Amino acid sequence: MAEQQLKHIPVMLGEAVEGLAVRAGGRYLDGTFGRGGHARAVLSRLGPEGRLLLMDRDPQAIATAQAEFAGDPRVAIRHANFSGMAEWEEAVGGLDGILLDLGVSSPQLDEAARGFSFMADAPLDMRMDTTQGESAADFLAHASEKEIADVLWIYGEERFSRKIARAIVEDRVEHPITRTGQLAGLIERIVGRREPGKHPATRSFQALRIRVNGELDALEQGLDAALELLKIGGRLSIISFHSLEDRAVKLFIRDHSGRVQGSRRGPPVAAAPARLVAVGKAQFPSEAELAANPRARSAVLRVAEKLA
Repeated sequence: MAEQQLKHIPVMLGEAVEGLAVRAGGRYLDGTFGRGGHARAVLSRLGPEGRLLLMDRDPQAIATAQAEFAGDPRVAIRHANFSGMAEWEEAVGGLDGILLDLGVSSPQLDEAARGFSFMADAPLDMRMDTTQGESAADFLAHASEKEIADVLWIYGEERFSRKIARAIVEDRVEHPITRTGQLAGLIERIVGRREPGKHPATRSFQALRIRVNGELDALEQGLDAALELLKIGGRLSIISFHSLEDRAVKLFIRDHSGRVQGSRRGPPVAAAPARLVAVGKAQFPSEAELAANPRARSAVLRVAEKLA
């Protein structure tokens, strides 16, 4: 377990925690504990009266949290998706800050058996919560050609989504797609090596992971819940790793900022009362961080504060 923690480098650690403006006696929620990098930084700023709530849908992440923090009276731990934070009694009393790191943790990527990566051959699973739901292999076994193509295009922006989907449906008749190496090889056969330095299966693996884990639905539900749970002046600090996530976060903040909505072709739409304000602009990893942790290259941090 200690080895896994060493492998995981929290992304934009200083910036994300600074965005929370942690107060010693405040109440905070880390909805994506991972291996605890951000949580440790928040906890180091809390006094005896402070409170830190930890959530994660990954049982292995929760095991890490229990092993390290179960004895700290300031900490509460819950195995659940952050989309359900409003269902946790600990959170209902109001929070001074909520942090979400939407990326896949390094241990998840590096443990071949989890099936997130095409770098090693393993069962095609991809579930963040291995105790429930269908795996990527299960989805590919029953989904129609159109369903598969839509997932690859919508969640991965894969230009060859239809060709890949057709090949999957044809191949699975005699050879069910059950392993990461099998799927990666199929995609490479169809797409070829078109982008130097980028495996042709990258977009498809991202798309399947998003579909299997319902990531965009969870984000939408989590953002709505976070807005209700935050106290006035409370901060929302969110790290995204692909354009679909970042766009959802950006639009959520904008749509609750009280700005008049509309277009040049139609009349302006009356704005709802402002409930959020963006704190600064989108932030990106520094050159030093990218040199130390290349996996941070696509990260985007947005911070918002709840208004009266």
